[in-house]
Amino acid sequence: MNEKAFWVALSSVSGIGPARLTALLDRFGSAEAVWTAPREELAAAGLDRRSLTNLVQARRTSDPAKLWRNVERRGLDCVTWDDEAYPQNLRNVSGAPPVLYVDGTLVARDQWAVAIVGTRRASVYGREVAHRLATELARNEVTVVSGLALGIDTTAHQAAIDAGGRTIAVLGCGLDQVYPAQNRNLAAAIRQQGACWSATIRWAHGRSHATFRRATASSAG
Repeated sequence: MNEKAFWVALSSVSGIGPARLTALLDRFGSAEAVWTAPREELAAAGLDRRSLTNLVQARRTSDPAKLWRNVERRGLDCVTWDDEAYPQNLRNVSGAPPVLYVDGTLVARDQWAVAIVGTRRASVYGREVAHRLATELARNEVTVVSGLALGIDTTAHQAAIDAGGRTIAVLGCGLDQVYPAQNRNLAAAIRQQGACWSATIRWAHGRSHATFRRATASSAG
């Protein structure tokens, strides 16, 4: 089975965050080895009771192969800590998500990226500044990263697209939905000139504002 299937499965377990997963990978060597390790060995590795229970339960109810087929069926790319394609700026941040689900393309030049995020109720002046900044960044081959929200985020994405540049939308929800719905066409355009990515496989999962804002900023350094 594809090793990434086990990354997907582990990243879906409540309580197995970046720090715990790092410790488990150091102990067992691979995501598959973590997923299949005996309960007593997981406990000996320092996994707390609640996280251990969640993992054991997930192994009973979740099929990594099925989860992986869901990723493939949706035409998504899956980028893990083990992949060179994982954004270097994000890799260097404490608590970086172990798996990114990507709809679109990530390229080497995306390492040169600047995040532009702001209020949904932007003033005319705020939109003008965001538009001007995103346009100049795009023209200089710097990728514009934002969060697809209304207001400043929308302005930044659209300006980068109009300037012929690349832009990445970091979502706090699964890639099976576009939030807000008004930005469906914009999301489609972003996929053509960059990517939408998310750290969650939970289809139709509730949007996490704190998570996506933190990830948006950190993905651009």
